[in-house]
Amino acid sequence: MFESYQFKLPFLQASQAQKHVTVNEALARLDALAQLTFQSRSEDVPTTPSDGQVYAVPIGASGVWSGQDHKVALFLNGGWVFVDGHDGWTAWVVDEVAQARFINGVWSDVNSLEASALGSAQTVDIQFDHQITAGATNETVVVIPHHSSVVGVTARVIEEIVFAEATDFNLGVVGADNRYGSGYGHWLNTYIQGLTGQPQTYYSDTPLLLTANGGDFVSGAIRFAIHTTVLTPPDAV
Repeated sequence: MFESYQFKLPFLQASQAQKHVTVNEALARLDALAQLTFQSRSEDVPTTPSDGQVYAVPIGASGVWSGQDHKVALFLNGGWVFVDGHDGWTAWVVDEVAQARFINGVWSDVNSLEASALGSAQTVDIQFDHQITAGATNETVVVIPHHSSVVGVTARVIEEIVFAEATDFNLGVVGADNRYGSGYGHWLNTYIQGLTGQPQTYYSDTPLLLTANGGDFVSGAIRFAIHTTVLTPPDAV
């Protein structure tokens, strides 16, 4: 075993020369990851990063970030180091003035109302990006949490959607494929405001379903926000 599980900190090896190099690298990573702060999770490779700065790699990043979607990118000693996130990690995002949480492989915006003295809280917004994959339908990795009531789902196209013969698409869930609207377009910055007539309660984790009308999806990306209330029990005694 040559590195730690969580932060990938390098271990000293027996009879290793220049031990200070390994120790300094481990300290630099620990300094960057222990109180995680992203400069951005939407910006592509910055041109003049400062040593020690940290970013979340957005979908479809270019250059040295290509193929590193959703990973933690550390700029250390003049180069980029990539670390996988783990479910439950949280980070402060400087350019959004907001917190992000790593859930199901992506950095999601999860805002909570202030917890009561007994510990119950309500999660009111779940934001995440979805990369379109080829096919007639797409299901999101991030799900509507079980035992939650959804007021609506909003979204914006952040990478123009490419269709194969399809004209537009519906947004919903399995069994109700247009619950959050139909006839949505493919253009960049097209937005969705899918409201329900009354809060819709889900009793199991439920992905969003995108359905192409008249053909298939090819590629693209959408940023979603699920507006939901999740009731959590008071703290145990």
